[in-house]
Amino acid sequence: MNENLFASFTTPTMMGLPIVILIILFPSILFPSPNRLVNNRLISIQQWLIQLTSKQLLSIHNYKGQTWALMLMSLILFIGSTNLLGLLPHSFTPTTQLSMNLGMAIPLWAGTVITGFRHKTKASLAHFLPQGTPLPLIPMLVIIETISLFIQPMALAVRLTANITAGHLLIHLIGGATLVLMDISTATASITFTILILLTILEFAVALIQAYVFTLLVSLYLHDNT
Repeated sequence: MNENLFASFTTPTMMGLPIVILIILFPSILFPSPNRLVNNRLISIQQWLIQLTSKQLLSIHNYKGQTWALMLMSLILFIGSTNLLGLLPHSFTPTTQLSMNLGMAIPLWAGTVITGFRHKTKASLAHFLPQGTPLPLIPMLVIIETISLFIQPMALAVRLTANITAGHLLIHLIGGATLVLMDISTATASITFTILILLTILEFAVALIQAYVFTLLVSLYLHDNT
């Protein structure tokens, strides 16, 4: 097998032009807006899932935090749909690109921090120095808390990238091993094929869980600053 293991993570092009923007915009087609008095089953299930998720994400927020409801729901729908579409054969997953995940994490994180400094200036500054800190440790703790604050968007992006990339690599490796073992041992190939099916089912769950975790952490950052 001479195929490049990371070939599926390269940005696809058409006539020399990257088409990643079209791929990013494609999931929006999968969520039709209701335009009838009585919705069909698909839209009813879609609205029920959105309401259920929004209640869980926004239950801890006050009025200012709930103004981010549209942003948070759009975020979880976008990440979840792109993760699921990336599991299709010969497809591209934008969330395996660290640059894209940083492009989502940094503006959202910066928005929550700016909101905190705007509406809760004293409380936001108090996070840098816990109450009761001994005087000699104050400079060190301020530096540590500042570093931990700026690491938050990087942790968001790296967590999503690592989990999605690792799952795709495992599917690729086990799928390749199954093809090789078919000519050597049918029994062993059937075992690896069963593992591949179970791993694929697990990746469907991971795709949705990672979308929820990413959005939940942004929601928690927002809760700390509103």
